[in-house]
Amino acid sequence: MELIKIFNHALIVSFFVFVMMLLVDFINNKRPVFEIMKKGMWRQYILASFLGSTPGCLGAFMNISLYICGIISFGALVGGMIATSGDEAFVMLAKFPGVALILFILLFISGILFAYLSDKIVQFFKISTCKACLDAECEHCESLTNTKKYDYAKPADIFMNLKSLSLMRLLFILFFIFFMTLVLRGTVGPECWDWERISIIGLSICYLYIIIVVSEHYLHHHIWEHIIKKHLFRIFLWSFGALIFVQWGLSSWNLENFIQQHLLWVLLISAAMGIVPESGPHLVFVMMYAQDLIPFSVLFTSSFVQDGHGMLPMLSYSLKDTALIKIFNLFFGLVSGYALYALGY
Repeated sequence: MELIKIFNHALIVSFFVFVMMLLVDFINNKRPVFEIMKKGMWRQYILASFLGSTPGCLGAFMNISLYICGIISFGALVGGMIATSGDEAFVMLAKFPGVALILFILLFISGILFAYLSDKIVQFFKISTCKACLDAECEHCESLTNTKKYDYAKPADIFMNLKSLSLMRLLFILFFIFFMTLVLRGTVGPECWDWERISIIGLSICYLYIIIVVSEHYLHHHIWEHIIKKHLFRIFLWSFGALIFVQWGLSSWNLENFIQQHLLWVLLISAAMGIVPESGPHLVFVMMYAQDLIPFSVLFTSSFVQDGHGMLPMLSYSLKDTALIKIFNLFFGLVSGYALYALGY
């Protein structure tokens, strides 16, 4: 039963990432909306930190999609993950909304500042990071003129695409119907109506629109060959494997009790636990803070380093970049958290 829940969770994470990547690729090819982000690093830092500050993991998934497409820098992704609090953001807003808002603002500002610092460190030490996915553009798209390239998908194309329905487009549409049925029945995703189910349905509608409006070339090359075959399968396998490992660790090592029994080390532990790509461990610190068992500095450190499930998709793209991001966030988080602790917060 637990394995089914983990499978369900990995499936939802993969779906969120898939649609985020689809949206980024579609918008960036249809109109150069994100090109403006490439023209100013501070725009990237602010955008990434803002997306990270939004409750839940969708902002983190979007940041990873932007990074894979080469739209934001490594430092911007570091800043976005610093600002990310994952699903715990909703719990904090429910438990202590005033403090939660202050925390989100501090993380947003920290994300911007440390994004800048991260890029400077990478440049100074000449640390190599992964480049944009080379398959994000293809020779067919590059051969088109700018006008044609950005005008290949129009609402008027929907009728023509449905009139001459191809097998691949039909399969994508059938998947939408099948997936939506499972979601509405509560088989996949949450069993009741909440923000997550609404987000899934909203993203599913975006997915359907893109599927029926784009060309056959886009369906085959961009969606199937690139996003699904190159990224999606690996994202799901990594997410599923990581969630199984985390579940095994939490049940075998009883980490929650260990944290409660060693409060003198709680600041260091909160940062170390932030490395785990899972929401559960951080909830321990949220509840401890709600009961006045730990100071704000510990909650801040944990929120700073952890990013919920936000980093799971990066595991499938680059293990090296994933490790670098977590190292940067761990170091910056410990320094910032200790500074707050020393000030008495």
